[in-house]
Amino acid sequence: MTAVAPLCTIVPPYVLDRLAEDGHEPASRTLALDAVHRTARLTADPAPPAAATLNRVVADAGHAEQLPGRTVRTEGAGPVADGSVNHAYDGLGATFALFADAYGRRSIDDRGLRLDASVHYGRDYDNAFWDGRQMVFGDGDGVVFGDFTACIDVIGHELTHGVTQFTAGLEYRGQSGALNESVSDVFGSLVKQYALHQDAADADWLIGAGLLAPGVQGVALRSMKAPGTAYDDPRLGKDPQPAHLRDYVRTAQDNGGVHINSGIPNHAFYLLATALGGPAWERAGRIWYDALTGRRLAATAGFAAFARATVAAARARYAEPSVADTVTAAWATVGVSTA
Repeated sequence: MTAVAPLCTIVPPYVLDRLAEDGHEPASRTLALDAVHRTARLTADPAPPAAATLNRVVADAGHAEQLPGRTVRTEGAGPVADGSVNHAYDGLGATFALFADAYGRRSIDDRGLRLDASVHYGRDYDNAFWDGRQMVFGDGDGVVFGDFTACIDVIGHELTHGVTQFTAGLEYRGQSGALNESVSDVFGSLVKQYALHQDAADADWLIGAGLLAPGVQGVALRSMKAPGTAYDDPRLGKDPQPAHLRDYVRTAQDNGGVHINSGIPNHAFYLLATALGGPAWERAGRIWYDALTGRRLAATAGFAAFARATVAAARARYAEPSVADTVTAAWATVGVSTA
């Protein structure tokens, strides 16, 4: 049996709470569905491991709330008429490609796990999530959020929760939970950059760019380059993410602010990747991957412990001291000591 996994959603609950308080009914329904999934988290085994090659299965939930739905595309089959199915299929493949090509990882669990996804979940469902076994995508309400399959970094983000589940198992609360969210943002962004062949200097460093519907005052859900600037909208409020430890938000909501405080390690990674230059998935991404998978982290690790693990990973992999020094400097800039 795999460990019970938290429900990891791309849209933070505080965003949906604000929309629901303003009478936005799709947000209220989304919160209710998220609560159901959160209290009935996965306890069964994931899909059986396959060969080390890519194996995708995409199902159509048909706007119902039962999973997985009707299988509509399997590995090797050509595109179908439904764009959401094709986007999900391609996003699963792009995530597999990053982890396989850059880090030699055989799918999410490193044992060839089949990648399952369901599209068209619920009606006007304003979220996407990894439930410990598969990806689930809503269509959005068309007023605040669009189709959640349209952003490749959202798919990469959610599948990376699976990588964390099978490696460090970072507890989904407080600083370890913010690290869990941040690691997903990091590799979600790297999935997009790898697919677009972008260097760190060319990337937008946004999570969910294009997800907000026309008329919403914002560019994405989060910005790794400038946490706290992704949106400022009368309905959504202002992006609350801090970029420095001095501004760490202490709250009982959002599992202790896991989506809010992830801005701090997110910004550290952005600073490292742009300082090192070149493709971010190479040296910066490799350091983060080694730290996540190196069996040095406790499930309750906080920012300082993760920072130390990244410095150790840099020293172990790269002979030139300047790389580890750059890692240390990136963390120091966001107020996290590696001493």
